[in-house]
Amino acid sequence: MVRDGYFYALGLLAVAAALVWLTGGWWWAAAPTLLAAFFLWFFRDPERAVPGGPGTVVSPADGLVTSVAAVATPAGERLKLSVFLSVFDVHVNRSPIAGTVAGVEYQKGLFLNAMNPDSADKNEQNTVTVAGEGYEVAFKQIAGLLARRIVFAKRVGDRVERGERVGLIKFGSRVDILLPANAAVAVKKGDRVKGGSSVLATIPQSAQTIVEPLAAGGEKRR
Repeated sequence: MVRDGYFYALGLLAVAAALVWLTGGWWWAAAPTLLAAFFLWFFRDPERAVPGGPGTVVSPADGLVTSVAAVATPAGERLKLSVFLSVFDVHVNRSPIAGTVAGVEYQKGLFLNAMNPDSADKNEQNTVTVAGEGYEVAFKQIAGLLARRIVFAKRVGDRVERGERVGLIKFGSRVDILLPANAAVAVKKGDRVKGGSSVLATIPQSAQTIVEPLAAGGEKRR
């Protein structure tokens, strides 16, 4: 359980108790009690079995794969995967690979629906680059229509393990992942994935690739 769930739930339970005390009617407490239960469920943080193997890239988030595409960046072609998180998904984010946090770039922006392609460039977001052995993988935490807070718990220079918890996006949102162009993708559009346990791709040992920040435009459907 993410601690935010306890904060929301305790506050709502306090409201429920106050309503009962003021009105004497238990039914007044129904709505805040149900909301408290929802927040406890929403901020769940289940344990995950993290797959091993060199070059393995796991999903940084639970959700639906909405895009697998080639994109043009200043450093050349890369692969971009997008995962949409609905309000019913676990919202804890995990590191896709083991390595060192090489970059963290936060950008203020709009709160468009995360299914809207423009959200990748215009919405509030946080781009994280993790340097593995000879390559880098970047992932972008993107706020959605309801999301109003992006959390990232690590700093540049921190060591992270594959599947390690690194942050959170509150309520519906999206995560984009940028991979080397020669990564062998293991998912397709329409697949559901789980953060930390679903394999998105495998990067060949020979892939000495440095990934540029997530780029806009130049997208080609696969």
